[in-house]
Amino acid sequence: MNPTDAIRPAHVEVSLGDIAQNYDAICAHVGAAQVMPVVKANAYGHGLVEVARHLIHHGAPCLGVALLEEAVELRQAGITVPILVFGGVVTRQIPQFIAHGLMMAASSIDKLQQIDEAAAAVKTKARVHLKIDTGMERIGVHWYSAEKLLEASLNFTNVEVAGIYSHFANSDDPDLASAREQLARFLEVLEFYPKRGLQPPQRHIANSGGILQLPESHLDLVRPGIMLYGVYPSKEVRKTVVLKPALNWKSQVVFFKVVQPGKPVSYGSTWQSDHPVRVVTVPVGYGDGYFRALSNRGAVLIRGQRHPIVGRVCMDQFMVNLEWGTAYNGDVVTIIGSDENETISVQDVADAAGTIAYEVLTNINARVPRVYV
Repeated sequence: MNPTDAIRPAHVEVSLGDIAQNYDAICAHVGAAQVMPVVKANAYGHGLVEVARHLIHHGAPCLGVALLEEAVELRQAGITVPILVFGGVVTRQIPQFIAHGLMMAASSIDKLQQIDEAAAAVKTKARVHLKIDTGMERIGVHWYSAEKLLEASLNFTNVEVAGIYSHFANSDDPDLASAREQLARFLEVLEFYPKRGLQPPQRHIANSGGILQLPESHLDLVRPGIMLYGVYPSKEVRKTVVLKPALNWKSQVVFFKVVQPGKPVSYGSTWQSDHPVRVVTVPVGYGDGYFRALSNRGAVLIRGQRHPIVGRVCMDQFMVNLEWGTAYNGDVVTIIGSDENETISVQDVADAAGTIAYEVLTNINARVPRVYV
């Protein structure tokens, strides 16, 4: 789809080529470890099915998502590679996992029993990854009581343990003491297998932070999330892989006016000027996922110049102070991306809104058209 054909002036441009380039850079960095692209949350705002299809065509061997619904959508789109669903599994969902050939997280003996029974009922084997909690306290059996789960997992005839994994809580921090402790706990759990003369299932713990900062955590498989899309997981993380941002968010000027001194702009009358200013309206708002917290704090690029947002961000529009700059109806407004020599990054928007880059990307909602370039 050509950007000029988008129904709305506001749209997100996604470069599938840049995502593939980031994937290749990750593969080169982790060596022999397999790379599982994480495409949860609408591929971090980039488009679930389109991104997944492109990566599979590019050679990705498997995918990771958070929810059963995401995985089912991929199956319905014709994607047949192994898909791991990271989130907790409700008992009633198990037959759907099995019917769609999906891998699920298993964190208890009871859950394994339920999965085994559901698989036996349809005369098949269910594939699971055992989830070990090494310090996140989210889902997973605690590392110090994992041995019973691993022992039990050997006895279910209708369950194939395809993997075993954990998740870092602080792998993108400058201080890696916590991440190294989690990795040590995970490796201790994994000793279960060689002690019994068994080959372990696929072992994985490295998210984007682990990929970038802890090469010893790469093991058999890594799970790049935000870095796959060209955004680093934190400002402090070591940038050991060169990444290219794949998303640009653009709109257009739809109205221009001169606002007189003392005349407040937008809801709540939170901003006014003491001299005449040129103000333009941009048809994007918090209804699209552009944070209201950016009121009087955010900025955009127009004709290669940075201009501040003034007044409160509305549900569907916000206003920009050109001061004495120039703009006309139809001019391109860059919300995230580059224009001439200026750039507004996802991290810039996150900093202005007082949040993190992850939330900026995943907050861009479905009513903003995605255009693949």
